[in-house]
Amino acid sequence: MTAFSIACIAATLLFATVVGARNGARFVAPVLVGLSIQALLAIGAYRLAGAYTPAFWYLQATTYAMMVGLARAKPMPIGWRLFVSWPASWFVVSTFLVLPWSVTGVTLGAWVPFAVAAAGVLWSLNARRETVTIDLSVPTPDELGRLPTMIRRRRGLSKPGHAGLRVVQISDPHLGAFMSEARLVRICQRAVAAQPDLILLTGDYLTRDTHADGAMLGRALAPLRAHPHVYACRGNHDLECPDAVAEGLAAAGVRLLVDESTTVNTRIGKVQIVGMDFHWRDRARTMRGVLIDLVRPEEGLRIILLHDPGAFKLLPDDAADLVLAGHTHGGHVGLVSLGLDWTAVRALAGLPDHGAWGQRHNRLYVHRANGHYGFPLRIGVPAEESVLELVRGGTRRAHA
Repeated sequence: MTAFSIACIAATLLFATVVGARNGARFVAPVLVGLSIQALLAIGAYRLAGAYTPAFWYLQATTYAMMVGLARAKPMPIGWRLFVSWPASWFVVSTFLVLPWSVTGVTLGAWVPFAVAAAGVLWSLNARRETVTIDLSVPTPDELGRLPTMIRRRRGLSKPGHAGLRVVQISDPHLGAFMSEARLVRICQRAVAAQPDLILLTGDYLTRDTHADGAMLGRALAPLRAHPHVYACRGNHDLECPDAVAEGLAAAGVRLLVDESTTVNTRIGKVQIVGMDFHWRDRARTMRGVLIDLVRPEEGLRIILLHDPGAFKLLPDDAADLVLAGHTHGGHVGLVSLGLDWTAVRALAGLPDHGAWGQRHNRLYVHRANGHYGFPLRIGVPAEESVLELVRGGTRRAHA
């Protein structure tokens, strides 16, 4: 067994012992599993390193350092992100992608996975700015399915002037290593500058290293104070730090809707906004309970904010004109950048992970997210920064 292998095994056990004693099994157990798998992948890739073995030592060390940083649950400075978080994220993904070469021992083309992971850093730090026209008259199927004809994308953020409702959705910013406070400020500034009728946030605002910092979230979202109609729901990660999320949203003038609704007067009429909270259990019953006594605005729209698109299929028939979701980060790994719909999330889990979907008179738009979390990088799935233009091109509730 090489020294690199011994060092990886020892560092993984040390992480489990020291960090586990401080943070408990609830945090360490899933991280330890992932870290053990990554260590095995790194050991397998090490024999391909050749002259780059010193770099392998450094990069594997940054992987453990990044995890220790997460365990501290405190924002890290830019130097840490430049020399630890970003290199570690690149290396983790690279060791995963290079697995076929590691198993076979073939060195030809072994640089390709590392180049793809490097492109992933760029995908993770930049967003595609788009205008998305959503046609609320497109017929919906009885069973959950994609509705590619419901949306039309074009590059760039359009200027006000169309007849429909204009919405900016912000989803899954995950303030942390890849989403700095300054970057989120700029996203919010552009959201306000686009002059939408509504700005709607669909959850997961923080990461573990920013959990305790509601003030940081408030500063990052501060430009939203300039807009009169900003509403939000919570995502799964927001339940880990509900007080910090509530503090940050309130500081930015964002109204948080927790299984409740509000009705807004807009230039096209009344719009009812329903914020569904994230629930691990009894989601269908809970959502029915939220909707049962609500009266839909006459000649108006109802928009539901639902962080997890997996819960969309549980909504009652004709629950809303449009459901806005996030959570899946657009599938995270896929071929979206090449103009194809394939993603790993959809292939493995069958979830609605990006774009337009429909079922039983309900329509869903899944945002690809402004940020990301969990899997270290985006690969072939750019982040989204878009203006949504909601229109009705025909009969409101035609049914396929």
